[in-house]
Amino acid sequence: MPLARIAIQAHPGSKERRIDVRDGEAVHVFVTERAEGGKANEAVVALLADALGVAKTRVSITRGHGARRKLVAVDGLSTEQTLVKLKQSTVR
Repeated sequence: MPLARIAIQAHPGSKERRIDVRDGEAVHVFVTERAEGGKANEAVVALLADALGVAKTRVSITRGHGARRKLVAVDGLSTEQTLVKLKQSTVR
């Protein structure tokens, strides 16, 4: 089963939830939750899972739990499939 690994930049405390894919592969994830007690990380995982159409258990933060720049793994999708789905996503 494929495993995608994508680098993202999280933006906790934003006014709205959204995902922007810039310059082809720069993924910015905006969540309204603040970076307190892991709430923003949970929101990032949930938003990515919704946008990709996969269960939250298939999305995990593998590096950068306490930072804005994170490495995220998506079980069951290739990196290319993940980026295509994120570019096409309208999930807010």
